[in-house]
Amino acid sequence: MSLRERDPEIHALVEKELKRQQECIDLIASENYTPVEVLQATGSVLTNKYSEGYPGKRYYAGNEFIDQVENIAIDRAKRLFGVDHANVQPHSGSTANYCAYAAIMESGDTFMGMELSQGGHLTHGSPVNFSGKTYKVVSYAVDRKTEMLDYDTIKKQAMEQKPKVIVCGYTAYPRTVHFDRFREIADACGAFLLADISHIAGLIAGGSHVSPAKYADVITTTTHKTLRGPRGAIIMCKADFAQKIDKAVFPGAQGGPLDHVTAAKAVCFHNAMQQDFKDYAHQIVKNSKMLADELNSHGLRLVSGGTDNHMVLVDLTSLGITGKDAQTVLERAGIICNRNTIPYDTQKPFITSGIRLGTPAMTTRGMKESEMKEVAALIMKALKNKDNADTLASIQKDVLALCTRFPIYKDLRA
Repeated sequence: MSLRERDPEIHALVEKELKRQQECIDLIASENYTPVEVLQATGSVLTNKYSEGYPGKRYYAGNEFIDQVENIAIDRAKRLFGVDHANVQPHSGSTANYCAYAAIMESGDTFMGMELSQGGHLTHGSPVNFSGKTYKVVSYAVDRKTEMLDYDTIKKQAMEQKPKVIVCGYTAYPRTVHFDRFREIADACGAFLLADISHIAGLIAGGSHVSPAKYADVITTTTHKTLRGPRGAIIMCKADFAQKIDKAVFPGAQGGPLDHVTAAKAVCFHNAMQQDFKDYAHQIVKNSKMLADELNSHGLRLVSGGTDNHMVLVDLTSLGITGKDAQTVLERAGIICNRNTIPYDTQKPFITSGIRLGTPAMTTRGMKESEMKEVAALIMKALKNKDNADTLASIQKDVLALCTRFPIYKDLRA
């Protein structure tokens, strides 16, 4: 029996969500449209199996083919990122960071991570998160003037604090992360280096951002952002940390892995090894730079002055509109983004002075630089006419026309 027949209420909502995705401009930097083959693997019969443990050492029988799937995913992750070891079982990026920390730190140890309001993640030491409650956190920030990482200042801070771990890699930092500089800092103060590449993993895989593989002791990443895979995560590390990482994941934090998602991760890694993915990764950055340049030409200030990766952070102060209001206005026009703090923001985190824009999803649709010019113009028109319902409705029609030129999931039905 189909979903439509068994549960028409949920079926209708899935259909509505599909239509929403098809008809909106998605500029959320952490979202993407995963390929149909990844959806197929995620929705496969592998969801029926219980597989606590690791390949060749399970606590249930019947894992002959599951073991092969997980081994393929592991091998592909290692080849894709050039690492010694990969654990493909973490259910999410937060879980991956939890396990990575548990493997290389004890409760109460000190680690350094980017402050949340500056572009870090909740798991990089926020006081409301397990990371800030379990460990002693020393937060670093971007330079107030350049709004970029000041590696000399971070090194001085690390030498004074002597953290056990330094975390680099961010959720709202539009510039290149120089992992070699962080390795120098970690070596100087005797710390382990953990790179959280959740946002830029696809760019790294595609060769449009430097890789941390030579520098980081442990690497964590989600698989559903620029990597264009299923919702989930992996942990990669040097051989010396492999056993501790695996034990931290199972039995340390998780029970049975999500075998259907593991299969989808394997498909994702295979896709990321192809030339068309490399072209895609480079186009993401080209589109991001064009979007940034166009918004800047319209008079908007960009955090750090521009972008090197897939995201653009926009300071809305000159327009007299908050990030929260801008997010709402743009959604009414069919443009989806998220409010975001800017460095040293004077607004509360739920309000913010900025928005974060990303180009991965629109690049997946096939849009290029010329379309980014259109998108920038639509954004500006919406923000300048935030109280004009007729104008916002007109923009929404323009958004629909643009999305229709670049369709997604044309033949997909719930």
